[in-house]
Amino acid sequence: MPASTDTSIQRGGAWLLESADAEHVFTPERVTDEHRLIARTAEEFVKNEVLPALDRLEQKDWSLARHLLRRCGELGLLGVDIPEAYGGVGLDKVSSLIVSDRLSRSASFGAAQGGQANLTALPLYLFGTEKQKQKYLPKLLSAEMVGAYALSESGSGSDALGAKTRAARQADGSFVLNGEKMWITNGGFADVFVVFAKVDGEHFTAFIVERAFGGVTSGKEEHKMGLHGSSTTAVILQDVKVPAENLLGEVGKGHKVAFNVLNFGRFKLGAACSGGAQGAIGEAATYAAERRQFGQPIASFGAIRHKIGEMIARTYAVESLIYRTAGLIDARIEATPHDANDGAAALAALEEYAIEASIAKVAGSETLNFVLDENIQIHGGNGYVRDYPAERHFRDARVNRIFEGTNEINRLLIPGMLARRAMKGDVAIIPAAKALQDELLGPTLAAATDESLLGDEHRAVAAFKKTALMVFGLAMQTYGAALADQQEVLMHVADILIDVFSAESAVLRAQAASHASVPRASLQVDAARVFVNDAAMRIEASARQALAAMVEGDALRTALAALRRLSKVTPINTVALRRRIADEAVARGGYIF
Repeated sequence: MPASTDTSIQRGGAWLLESADAEHVFTPERVTDEHRLIARTAEEFVKNEVLPALDRLEQKDWSLARHLLRRCGELGLLGVDIPEAYGGVGLDKVSSLIVSDRLSRSASFGAAQGGQANLTALPLYLFGTEKQKQKYLPKLLSAEMVGAYALSESGSGSDALGAKTRAARQADGSFVLNGEKMWITNGGFADVFVVFAKVDGEHFTAFIVERAFGGVTSGKEEHKMGLHGSSTTAVILQDVKVPAENLLGEVGKGHKVAFNVLNFGRFKLGAACSGGAQGAIGEAATYAAERRQFGQPIASFGAIRHKIGEMIARTYAVESLIYRTAGLIDARIEATPHDANDGAAALAALEEYAIEASIAKVAGSETLNFVLDENIQIHGGNGYVRDYPAERHFRDARVNRIFEGTNEINRLLIPGMLARRAMKGDVAIIPAAKALQDELLGPTLAAATDESLLGDEHRAVAAFKKTALMVFGLAMQTYGAALADQQEVLMHVADILIDVFSAESAVLRAQAASHASVPRASLQVDAARVFVNDAAMRIEASARQALAAMVEGDALRTALAALRRLSKVTPINTVALRRRIADEAVARGGYIF
């Protein structure tokens, strides 16, 4: 069930240099009947079985968590990414993001499901031997066994390769593991763990460890800010003997397992954040329609309409970039000759779009944080107490900016990966930056008139790309191999790149919706215009700060003059656009796209 049959597939990061055709970008409006069916299945499961049991989950009833995971398995919600040969249902990545999106309505259970399906089953499928896959995957996908992913340690969170857990080789080919892992989702009741340890204290390696091997114990449940219905514990390994056949991948190649699984985890976390934001928008719109102050619903007040309109515009952009990325991944897999039971094509696609996965994670988690904060504000005092779900959503979501690599780490990864691809020649950043430099030193040319739908926004996005290229190119030229040490500059570059990809994705989706005359297409255009207008201000501010950090004096004045040539986006009346969006959301009782 591929999301796209187009084989002229844009490479990861290439959107910075290349234009995209709205007709070949995958959007939520292009989902199939099969996609809608799995969405409805996940929605009904959460509504009818998970949410009514949430209080019991938050009381640490892990037998209930096991039962709900088994129900997930029965409904096919654990095996979306795994072929039928191993007990899965073998659907595409659009289906996968849809499941993450819908399960986000219960963040605690979504974490348990993610630990099972994304962090345990997926690495076994991508890196396991045929014997390992046959042994473990059917039991994980039915939830006969519960899985967990044990990477982090107290002294090596972001620095995963600095792990202290050791794996000593034995004469019979087995390994003995000793160490302690921290913050392990499902840690209190998991049966099997993907554990990372250093063989002979040096070679970072992945293992499949069963609790039944002996020597595996769980620490106390962490007293967390949120996700009270998700088990999070330390996992202690004391002389755990792991058979040779439970080595996952190769000795010394554990980083391949860890980082590729994180790529997919980031993409799916972005989808979950998008779903969570949409759910909160529904709560905010409904509450604003019902809550009366000064004799009228608060939804009639401009300040509230601004909030709801902005919540929707930002969520629209995130949803657009996530579906676009899913379409790229699926198209790449489809275009690669592969055995249906072999994960190599999926692995290559996940590596190709690692930049986009990091963007999805950062943009998704920060948009959700904004939406949930505004949801509390709209609820006023009621949002701060546990009588309403707004308070729980806010606490549950805070960890998303830490999960799957902190947002700071991902901000460093986004330009870092792009720079490495530029140096290898995979993405022609360097020649494009030089050509742009020549263009900016030449005479100013009048911009061509474009009266088409969203023509101004298309021109703005083109200018955004040039701004990103100018700042990034100057950073590479200024720092060379030492660029990785300039974290502040890299984070400004990342912010620009995130806004570029988000803005273009929103514009392309709105354009496609208008061409197809989908319902509320005009409001999609409004949302895209609001996002582009505000992105222009953010991009200019980030660019100015980055330039001032790199050069000074005449060089800075020249760079700022070039930036002014690029930053000519005329402000629009976003008040009217947000009001239209908000009024429709209040009338419909939720997210409108």
